[in-house]
Amino acid sequence: MSENGIGAVSLTVNKAVRYLSGSYSALINSGVNLRKHPSVMLWGAPGVGKSQGVRQIAASIERATGKSVCVTDVRLLLFNPVDLRGIPTANADKTLAVWLKPQIFQMDDSDEVINILFLDEISAAPPSVQAAAYQITLDRTVGEHKLPENCIVIAAGNRVTDRSVAYNMPRALANRLCHIEIVADEPSWHIWAVKAGINRRVVAFLDYSPEYLIAEDGASDGLAYYTPRSWEMVSNILNFVSEELDEVFPIIVGCVGEDAAYSFKAWYEIYARVPSAEDIFNGEAVDVPTRPETLYALSGDILAMAKENDSEQKLKNALAYISKLPREFKNKIFADLLSVKRNIKVLQNNAVFDDWFARSGRSWEDYEK
Repeated sequence: MSENGIGAVSLTVNKAVRYLSGSYSALINSGVNLRKHPSVMLWGAPGVGKSQGVRQIAASIERATGKSVCVTDVRLLLFNPVDLRGIPTANADKTLAVWLKPQIFQMDDSDEVINILFLDEISAAPPSVQAAAYQITLDRTVGEHKLPENCIVIAAGNRVTDRSVAYNMPRALANRLCHIEIVADEPSWHIWAVKAGINRRVVAFLDYSPEYLIAEDGASDGLAYYTPRSWEMVSNILNFVSEELDEVFPIIVGCVGEDAAYSFKAWYEIYARVPSAEDIFNGEAVDVPTRPETLYALSGDILAMAKENDSEQKLKNALAYISKLPREFKNKIFADLLSVKRNIKVLQNNAVFDDWFARSGRSWEDYEK
């Protein structure tokens, strides 16, 4: 349990995704009505990954149930109570008022679809809007409109202590929710980042300096500060604009702040001492580095090269080299290579890797899907 003042269990994004998707999938596969599951409230600092987590939950449910999952993202900060209920209009004979259903609640109610209504930024919404969310979270109704039976309700917001726009949640609403605090964790972020294609230099830097993953207490006094979300912004700049740091450095400062940006710049200089991943894949004799920072940087380069590699022989050359690295880095790179789907058969047929895989307790079935 955490000391977050909200009485919520603290979980990393990966763990929250695993628990919640497993819980929802169990109900869906057994034919139990989704109303039996309480609506969930995800708390956490800005940029910690709450919204990403909801999308991962959707993807996991799809894999586990074979159903299509549609996420409807509602930013409650931009709504007022009337927006949630719909616009009043006269009925056909103009004797009664009826409410037009908002388009965001027009969901597919077929058996092959699961809907997730994601009420984001609920803690930043004015109390009157939060009050209007009572019916949604408890009864799955909005005024006169009823959410379909195949709808999951998840809410998310920042804590009052995060120095963001946030109101104290009324206790009547809070009691209608299952509360989970999402916390930053570099190892779980690393797993997501490798699969999501986050720039190798960002991943390697945060592996080596995990203290820069998220700023304590939500932020420094500056407006630009580092979070998982702002590092994803840096990754996009490097991936799609330029990896020449001097060309984009002011933009990176604007994303993560000066402290993190200059530390990242110093990290970039380490790459001048990193052995060539291309030489390693070509089977050339390459010395094994001894300095941890160089090994972290090399790990990122090897994974990036593996993603671009189309040659079984080159991958075998790399596996032979990786096996010579210190245990910590060998384990790290071997685990990351499992995210490169097209290399799975080569990994299975490699004696060194297969021995490591067997000792790790993993199952190949998890990687052959």
